[in-house]
Amino acid sequence: MLISFFRTLILLVFVILSLRVMGKRQIGELQPGELVITILLSQIAAAPMQDGNIPLLQTLICIFTLAGAELLLSVLAMKSLRVRTLMDGSSVTVVRDGIVDQQALKSLRFTIDDLLEGLRQKDVFDLSAVQSAVVETNGTLSVLLKAAEQPAKTGLFQKNCAEPGVPQVLVADGKVNPEALRVAHTDEAALRRRLEKERVALNDVFLFTMDSAGKTVLVRKERAK
Repeated sequence: MLISFFRTLILLVFVILSLRVMGKRQIGELQPGELVITILLSQIAAAPMQDGNIPLLQTLICIFTLAGAELLLSVLAMKSLRVRTLMDGSSVTVVRDGIVDQQALKSLRFTIDDLLEGLRQKDVFDLSAVQSAVVETNGTLSVLLKAAEQPAKTGLFQKNCAEPGVPQVLVADGKVNPEALRVAHTDEAALRRRLEKERVALNDVFLFTMDSAGKTVLVRKERAK
């Protein structure tokens, strides 16, 4: 009985440490790969708690292996857009410029009821008030309201105020996103010209975004200290 208690306690400590190393996210915020590894960790840890014949060392090795694999994949995802897309997928715009993208809904196997329910969870009950809606890689819905529906801001009272658009990430950590360029109706040559005006090289760009109104945001990489 005492041995079982200590086995359970050791497993509990190591699972908690593994999850702490993997990062602090709630279940609803986990990416697909992180969710799979979290489920596997719980299953592996539960087995020796129920069966005392399963070697404890073997279980601990499995836990460390899974946690290490998740850390390695996270590092690779930070360095490579392809790995990040393969592991986590990519966000999908289901409402663009106030128009529902029915093909995008079909690709996600979303019904219109699913979309409306997601909007209501964001306190949006009128579909016509939505400028853009994006299904994120973790399954959550992000919503951008039309200018007339947003809380009062100084800029919204200006004449000819353009409708806001979802900023497209054209460059992330020095890597160009071709799909974002297509959505933003631009190309890599135009992007490089913009960067030249800012006097920054592509490899020195940490983040560069542009919305449908042409507004850009540039974040340079921090220099190593």
